[in-house]
Amino acid sequence: MIRAVIFDMFETLITHYQSPLYFGMQMAEDAGISEERFQALWRPTEADRSIGKMTLEEVLEMILKENHCYSEEILKKIVDKRIAAKEECFRHLHPEIIPMLTKLREEGILVGLISNCFSEEADVIRESVLFPYFDALYLSYEQGVQKPDKEIFIRCMNELGVKSEECLYVGDGGSHELEAARGLGMQAVQACWYLQEGTTQPTGRKREFLQMDKPLDVLKYLGN
Repeated sequence: MIRAVIFDMFETLITHYQSPLYFGMQMAEDAGISEERFQALWRPTEADRSIGKMTLEEVLEMILKENHCYSEEILKKIVDKRIAAKEECFRHLHPEIIPMLTKLREEGILVGLISNCFSEEADVIRESVLFPYFDALYLSYEQGVQKPDKEIFIRCMNELGVKSEECLYVGDGGSHELEAARGLGMQAVQACWYLQEGTTQPTGRKREFLQMDKPLDVLKYLGN
């Protein structure tokens, strides 16, 4: 019997791709340097940013200084625009997301979140409209460990007080999360409602997993 549903955040509960993007290309433009030079320093920091070893501000300061274009004004502009872009994602939810989460809570199903995220994303998640729906919140930036490491899954299950066979994991499939969840004994399904073919989203359909095209399919899967 499923007692808990654990979700991924990005491209599962929210998406970057229904609002203006603010990734490396856009940050490089605001910094006044080429995307190639920006990404050469930005991309290698991803793991450290994801497990709490570096903040957005620290990385941007390093990049700007390395490229001899640092100023407090430029740094603040990029940070503010990056945070605003993350906040904007929560204004473009699939219309079934909140009804799904509400129904899960009404039915007594525990709701968890496991998300690989950076410093600016952790703050936005905790201040978001979705935060009150979670019984357990495990963010890689705060935990010092990221998916697909089984440790972050185990920590979330322990807080929820459930065994792996009592969990359904729902994610878009990035970071090998579905494979990790299944490997631990969870039921794992792919969230495809935000999937747009031909975009730069991190993953496509994974045919080896049951695919859900609407959030309310989660309730149907549980028989609710």
